[in-house]
Amino acid sequence: MGTGTTGTMIADLKRRLGLAVGALVAMTLPALADICDTHQFEGVRYAVCTVTGDRQDRLRLWLDDADGRPLGEFRAIRQQLAPGEVLDFAMNAGMYHADYSPVGLFRSDEAERGEVITTGGGGNFGLLPNGVFCVGAKAPFQVIESRRFAELRPQCRLATQSGPLLLIDGELHPRFLPDSDSRYIRNGVGVSRDMQTAWFAISDRAVTFHEFARFFREGLGARNALYFDGSISRLYAPALRRADWGRRMGPIIGYVSTP
Repeated sequence: MGTGTTGTMIADLKRRLGLAVGALVAMTLPALADICDTHQFEGVRYAVCTVTGDRQDRLRLWLDDADGRPLGEFRAIRQQLAPGEVLDFAMNAGMYHADYSPVGLFRSDEAERGEVITTGGGGNFGLLPNGVFCVGAKAPFQVIESRRFAELRPQCRLATQSGPLLLIDGELHPRFLPDSDSRYIRNGVGVSRDMQTAWFAISDRAVTFHEFARFFREGLGARNALYFDGSISRLYAPALRRADWGRRMGPIIGYVSTP
């Protein structure tokens, strides 16, 4: 059995265990915001959590705790919440170094880490053009190409840089190949044409960049979209009975409500 097949089986086992844990979590929580659902596209199921512009203030980005220690997992995020707050969904939100510090820019309500990286390089992050997901500047949601972001310096309430861009003004990234054999469970964020809606999506099985980008464009109607990550992609969504687990994460984005 090849290592790729073994890795896929392990990833699927982790996902199934996460679903079971999520079911137990869902039983213990109050009613959750109805923002997460599943979508089918070209035979693949995707979990999608939708946030509208009037609720953008409920999105948060996390990295460290008050002592500067990486949070790294959904359970730690929940422990950061104030009494009465509920984490409706969360997912990893960008690439990170070995010490869990972000690759590129990270800006939350409390802190800013790193700088916008505008040069290319190895790995998916350096597959230009890459971009920044921005919340709460001139529009509720934007996906902005990194070099343009560096020029404009928009005052985002939240910002996380990653790469590559999946969609650029409705067009797929020029380096994506329809017949690519690079397949992973992938997650990312897409923004509508009017920038009033953000879709946070993760595939239930391994897909190519080309397939993932087309899901955002044709399955959701996104105009611009940004890739967050692949091999470590995880989702916490009690409404979908999911609490994925696995490797520790760097930046994490989530939606917090008060029922």
